[in-house]
Amino acid sequence: MGTGPLRGALLDRATQRWVIATGRPVAFVEHAWLDGPVGAPEAIGDAWIGEHAARVGASLAEDGDGGLLPDFRSCDGPGFDAARLLGEVRDFYESTARWDLEVWSRWSRWAEPGGRVLDALFARRLRQLALPLDPLHTVYGMESRVITFADAEGRHLGTAWQRTLRATGATVFGGFYGVVRLPGAARPSIRVVFPLPNGSATVFLRPDATDGGGLRLASPRGDFGEDGAYLVVRPAGSDRGWARRIPLPERFEVFVDASGVVRCDHQLRLHGAEVLRLHYRLQRRASAGVSGGPTGQR
Repeated sequence: MGTGPLRGALLDRATQRWVIATGRPVAFVEHAWLDGPVGAPEAIGDAWIGEHAARVGASLAEDGDGGLLPDFRSCDGPGFDAARLLGEVRDFYESTARWDLEVWSRWSRWAEPGGRVLDALFARRLRQLALPLDPLHTVYGMESRVITFADAEGRHLGTAWQRTLRATGATVFGGFYGVVRLPGAARPSIRVVFPLPNGSATVFLRPDATDGGGLRLASPRGDFGEDGAYLVVRPAGSDRGWARRIPLPERFEVFVDASGVVRCDHQLRLHGAEVLRLHYRLQRRASAGVSGGPTGQR
């Protein structure tokens, strides 16, 4: 192992020790909302998909119709009704594999140096959470793989969404998507688990319909057990670990513009200050249309 990977492994262990020292111990049978896939110690890539499927006894399926959420109505509850979403917005989440993504990025000046350090020490090495540092890095768009997990009765257990840069084939993100109800919450949240060495970064997003049929997903600041971002450490083979809430609120605004193009604005903040803004252009492949009207009924 060279000095680069060795330094990276030491940083991984230091981060995990910080979570253990400053977070709280959790038993995953009692905190099932934090129980998700974890990554191998040295690299993430896509190996976690088969490992997590084996752990939970899931079958895997990959086809051209897979969606992050099989039915957005699974998020319905007080204050949210999926029927208010435009058909195109809902279809992106329910048939994600049929959509192509183009993305542009803009880092805040104060945050970009830190982003480059994180990219060099963590993202490129782990092939995970590689936030684009330059708009030209993503000029040719992204490729997606959408892989669904199901139990023996065919019930949906989650969806893996692997995104790679079309120009280089490099893995940018690997996330596990599903719907959970947080402790004491009145309605479900969307959960995204990004496997990391011996743990994960897990984000809980609160869905809201906006005027005109758009969608807002927010992971605000708050208390432990509420929507937001968490770092989780889970030793291999253990049903216990540690979790720490981190101050990285995010917001996604998915909408259809005046020209009928589906777009998404994504903002990442740290302690109230903007770190990164991403803008996505989402285009459904011409081989299949979207049925349903502006109410999102399909």
